[in-house]
Amino acid sequence: MSVPRSVQLRDRWSLAAVFCLASITAAGQSRPVVCEGGAGSFRATTATKVTVWVGARRAEGFAERACQATLSWNGRDLVVEPAAWAVDVDAMGVELGLGAPTLALQVRATDHDAEMKYEIYSLAKPPARLREITGGDWYAAADTDLDGRVEIWTDDASAVDGLEGIPLGDFDHPPTVVLRFENKRLIDVGAEFQSAYDGQIAALRAQLEPGQLSAFKNSDGKLPDVSTRPIAEAHQLVETKIKVLEIVWGYLYSGREEEAWRTLAGLWPTADYARIRAAIAAAQARGIRREVDGVTDGKRPRWAGHEQVYGQGANIALLGGGSRRAGPFSMSSATAENLDSAFEKPPSAILLSRPETDQTPQAASGAQTLLELVIDEAGKVRSAKPAGPAGTPVDQALLDASAGWKFIPAYKNGRPVASRMQFSVWSEK
Repeated sequence: MSVPRSVQLRDRWSLAAVFCLASITAAGQSRPVVCEGGAGSFRATTATKVTVWVGARRAEGFAERACQATLSWNGRDLVVEPAAWAVDVDAMGVELGLGAPTLALQVRATDHDAEMKYEIYSLAKPPARLREITGGDWYAAADTDLDGRVEIWTDDASAVDGLEGIPLGDFDHPPTVVLRFENKRLIDVGAEFQSAYDGQIAALRAQLEPGQLSAFKNSDGKLPDVSTRPIAEAHQLVETKIKVLEIVWGYLYSGREEEAWRTLAGLWPTADYARIRAAIAAAQARGIRREVDGVTDGKRPRWAGHEQVYGQGANIALLGGGSRRAGPFSMSSATAENLDSAFEKPPSAILLSRPETDQTPQAASGAQTLLELVIDEAGKVRSAKPAGPAGTPVDQALLDASAGWKFIPAYKNGRPVASRMQFSVWSEK
């Protein structure tokens, strides 16, 4: 079914939230960034005539294994990140609720750091840093439910790293945190997205068998002697403990504290309940919660607004050659063709990639893969589906990879808007 020029997606927020949650919360995943270890670059100029450049730091004309970020305007340069292992452009030209179009950078100081910081700059002249968020190992700004408001999805990675002696990399789902700026105040709005957390909680519960829960419930909870147990038994106890913690976090970080503690009481060894409850609460208190200006209690009615999705028949093509490689396709900067008059400016690519996969039918034949994308006002892909002729093989890896694609959003009437586009990927073969 074709999507009309402007569609209202009032009732699709739950699916969109799950899509965002799934793409953020797995710890230790390797995610593509604009520049890492001095490799990769990005340059674009905003509607305010501020140029953003991210690329290898240079010394005496030679590129170093470090990345730098610079903002330029009216012949002036401001180095906002002089040297870091990784610098990524998460959002550009986006309205985050801070009163100006913004640039959001993710920065990892060294290749050994688990944590990233999220730096937000005004793109008005002169540019200025507005806010910094720390504590997560990844961030993504997205208009999650296409209601015209942008959330920042992250996790409380640094808060739980080492909790109960468990390193961050052993958690599949560190606590998900959802933030939004309201009247320039940073608010924890996780309680507005409970259905997204519920999907994750249900998936975790499905992985726990009664025997596993019983064995853990009958342990001391601390598991100090786990190394003396048979390997399979020890592994199962630790895995169960991790999943129980992740289930409890799902309730706690979505504004359901009482339910979190009831669940903990039902799944955790009774004699250790008070200790672990205090440890979990202390971890949350020292994490991103320290940086917020308020917390939504979930009792307020959801925002009744909705965002229009503009676009009809626009075609963005990714052509082989002249770009950073990612898997069997070569991704180049996106160029717009047949531009719809709904836009003053179409979406333009910040970062596009796909994972290494076995050759798909499309890759093997050198054929074109055509996708239909809905790109939100933060430049994130809210949905992707095949748009080619009926019967064309579906490249599932490409569809999955599109969840991580980032764009400068389309503009209409001087502001970023959601858009729908057809998007072509051509194999190099």
